[in-house]
Amino acid sequence: MGKMPVSPARAAAFEILLKVEREHSYANELLHSPRFSNLSRADHGLATELVMGVLRWQSWLDWHLARVSSQKVERLDTEVLLALRLAAYQLMFLSRVPARAAIFESVELVKTARKRSAATFVNAVLRKLANKAATDADSAKIGHNAFLEIDQSADVHTLAHAAAHPEWLVARWIARYGVETARQMCAHDQHVPVTSIRVYDENALSELAGVELRPGHLLSTARTLLSGHITESGAYRDGRVAVQDEGSQLIGCLVGRGERILDCCAAPGSKTAVLASRNPGATVIAADIHPHRARILRELTRSPNVHVVAADARQLPFTLSFDRILADVPCSGTGTLGRNPEIKWRLQINDLIDLQARQIAILRSALAQLPPGGRLVYSTCSMESEENETVVEAVLDDSSDFKIIASRQELENLQRSGELTIREIEDLFAGPYLRTIPGIHPCDGFFAAILERKT
Repeated sequence: MGKMPVSPARAAAFEILLKVEREHSYANELLHSPRFSNLSRADHGLATELVMGVLRWQSWLDWHLARVSSQKVERLDTEVLLALRLAAYQLMFLSRVPARAAIFESVELVKTARKRSAATFVNAVLRKLANKAATDADSAKIGHNAFLEIDQSADVHTLAHAAAHPEWLVARWIARYGVETARQMCAHDQHVPVTSIRVYDENALSELAGVELRPGHLLSTARTLLSGHITESGAYRDGRVAVQDEGSQLIGCLVGRGERILDCCAAPGSKTAVLASRNPGATVIAADIHPHRARILRELTRSPNVHVVAADARQLPFTLSFDRILADVPCSGTGTLGRNPEIKWRLQINDLIDLQARQIAILRSALAQLPPGGRLVYSTCSMESEENETVVEAVLDDSSDFKIIASRQELENLQRSGELTIREIEDLFAGPYLRTIPGIHPCDGFFAAILERKT
């Protein structure tokens, strides 16, 4: 007997969700890996919608499944739960997908995953859910917009449930940023984020047939993709345009100009490319702790002034100093949940303490490479103070050799040069630090501090 007929998009989505769950992989990386490059554009689009939709709405889907399941959802085999989530997402969010197709294919996925004994159970649960979705007035709102109606008096539980975010994370954001900002952050995370590109060669724009762009929100070198497929163009393959969030681009610009520049946690290399293009006469050293990532970085780096090394940023092997350093440290990534929704289900509060210890070690090591007058940018894509201000202040408390330079100063320089095009920069600061907030600013959430060794 041949394989059961499961569409390529759903088979790919199921395989990716299994890897995300079991191997702690990132969905975005898997979707763009060679394994799935042979999917048609339509199938790849549907697989992306299914994977990201299931991950964004995971707790919300599980809550609805629990209401119609005879077994506790958290006790189900992984394959069974993922097949249920896949169908539930289609039933509740994708009006174009017939209910019978969503149910049939999830039953088939369970069978091909050697969980044939669960097929009857999956079928029964999904039929109940389909009936409930068809008759339940509440599901007409389908989570997509329901939480946008939550008022400012909402408690943590209400917002976390409606926005499919862990309660502990929402509680922190409300305490730190207030209910309204926390709500906008959650809303941002639940939608497909915009695709921003950085333009390294203005001439490349004329080659992007079928691609519609508009100017970026923050930077003159940025564009926002409105329609089309940028990654299929020769300009993208040649590195003359690159996909990169505008907040990420801004971090690269904050580093400023120098002759010897170090990017000490460089992979995947998008910020390295910004440093190299803004400093064409400089020597740029790009370091990464993982040799395989350093190899990929070497393959992707096209700038002749970039030199890649495999090195641990906590114990940098250089005897020479650098006048400009970027320490874009490994972090929780809570500013990127729109792109990496799996993070919110993986992250534990204790992880922030483990990450902080590593971040402090990296910042201390990197600062040791600065000569008097040299500057370092410490950055994360985290919204959590443990990884941001607390790290900077802990390191500065130990040494009187360094001072904080107000980010405003560098942003005003970027405005004067015409690189930073946004007029109002007041809400880009939190004290002396740069801070972008998803849902408030047109980019992912970033933090940056500029430190200088005193002369």
